[in-house]
Order: sequence, then C-alpha cells, then structure tokens
Amino acid sequence: MINRRQFLETTAALIGSSPVYSAFAQQNETAEVFFSKEISPQSLIKMFKLVGGNLNGKIAIKLHTGEPHGPNIIPSPWVQKLQEQIPDSTIVECNVLYGSPRQTSKGHRETLKINGWNFSRVDIMDGEAELPSNGAKYVKRFRVGKNLLNYDSMLVLTHFKGHTMGGFGGSMKNIAIGCGSSGPEGGKAQLHGLLDHNGQWIRGEELMERMADGAKAITDHFGKKIVYINVLRKMSVDCDCAGTSAAEPTAPDIGILASTDLLAIDQASIDLIKALPEGQNRDLMERITSRKGLRQLSAMKERKMGHDQYKLIDINKA
Repeated sequence: MINRRQFLETTAALIGSSPVYSAFAQQNETAEVFFSKEISPQSLIKMFKLVGGNLNGKIAIKLHTGEPHGPNIIPSPWVQKLQEQIPDSTIVECNVLYGSPRQTSKGHRETLKINGWNFSRVDIMDGEAELPSNGAKYVKRFRVGKNLLNYDSMLVLTHFKGHTMGGFGGSMKNIAIGCGSSGPEGGKAQLHGLLDHNGQWIRGEELMERMADGAKAITDHFGKKIVYINVLRKMSVDCDCAGTSAAEPTAPDIGILASTDLLAIDQASIDLIKALPEGQNRDLMERITSRKGLRQLSAMKERKMGHDQYKLIDINKA
C-alpha cells in the first residue's frame, strides 16, 4: 500500500513519460481505471472496448454537446467515429435550466447543428419521469428526462473540466445535472435546490450532495449496464455551458480514463490533476477547492457509488 505522496509522485511520472500502475489499490480492491495518454478518436474506441462489454440493447451515450461554438467540447467527429463502433446507440441530452438557446428543444437542436452533432439522431429527453435514489440525503426521487427510460444501457462520455458552481464537471455531474429534466420543478431544479430554498440557487457542499443524490438514481437504474469515459483535454476552469466565454485552459491535456466505477474514475481524474506541477494545476485546483468540489467524491463514497481506491492501468504499458 503506497501513501498519497508516493502515489502523486508516481502519477507525476506517469503524466510526464512512462506510466502505470497504482492508486491506493488493495489486494481485495476491484475498481480498475484504464488510462491512455493518447487523446484521439482511436484512443476513445480502445478505451470503450475495455469497459463496454456489458452494454447491450439500446445504448444511450450521455455527453455535453456544448453551447454554440463551444471551444472545448469533445470534437464531434471523434464521437462520430466512436459511435460507429457502438450498435443501436443514441446520443442523449436534456434541455438546460440556465439562460441559453438550449433551454428549448428548438434552440437546442439549432445548437446541435452549429456544433456538428448532425451525424446521428440526438435524443433531447423531453418530458419527465421519476427514479428513486437509494440512500439519498436530499433528493429521494429524481426527475429525469422521460426518454431515459427507453434505454437499456448507458455510456457516460465526459469532457472533464472545471465548473463555476460544482468546482469540476466529471462523470458524476454529467449524469446528475445532465440527465435532470429541465422544467421549473424538474430534476435540475431539484439538484440546484430551487424547490427547497425559495428559488435560490445553492452552492457548496449541499450542491455536491444533491448532485450525488441525482447520479445515484441513474446508477441505480442502469445497474451494471453503465460505464464511464473521462477525457482530460482542454480543461478550462469553466464548464462547457460557458460556451465561447469559457476561460482559456491553463492546465495541460492529460489523457483519457475509462472505468466501470463512477467514483474511481472521477477520483483518478482529480488525482491526475493534483499530480501536475503546481504552476500547471493552480487555476484548476483553485476552482475545484474554492467551490468545495471535492465533496462530490466523499458524497459518492457515502452513497456507495464506487471505490475511491483503485488500480490505474496504462493501456500502452500493461
């Protein structure tokens, strides 16, 4: 068992040159997180094939398709090449709660065209259904886009970056805020506390816990038929919801991670960022810590949504 300092030193070497292997892994630990320093559509396909074997039936690909002309989103041609390898798959999104063309399905579809998501049908999951969230603290029944119930499996494809309110946006936020219905009393309003705090948007630790409640409902629903890919590329301190106003990234690109374990992949993403030299991770870590973003990880652990101990496996060295 290595301590955290030793792990960070090992991971720093991984980012800089040669890689692999541990991250708080114990002999009885089952969580695996695959890593590739190569960031390309070919690498995305390799990573999916490592974790996607249990997905079948109708497969939802949940990703953030971005505001108009968003500069940091995962390039749509990359996703097209990946989707070609995933039979019976559909990109899914929900309308948003904040001021944006994507507040309405009409404006959302125009934005999809602008950003190049015209190679496949995108299911904007209008309407509303409720899913129970076992072990939730605040949101016991999460309101999701009703079309989510049409899918048997889910690939959570996430551009990992900072976030103005959440500190960071990883796989957990992608399925929590991202799958919430958008109405005034919908899932997004539930997670932001608008229904419990007199219309005021909450921040800090309660927001992180509410997001974990929402994500737990999604993971409970799909069970073993949900997998995660985080792309650590163009990591602005701002979310892709900031569009062209997003701050220029100051952290370097790191790579792609894939796992069947939600907590492990977001924990590993944070650990890789922490392992960067201070001058390279300062802005991103300040955003994460100042918004209490690390509470996302402990909230997932409390809800038994995965493992914070994991084995990091470099696919190019294993």
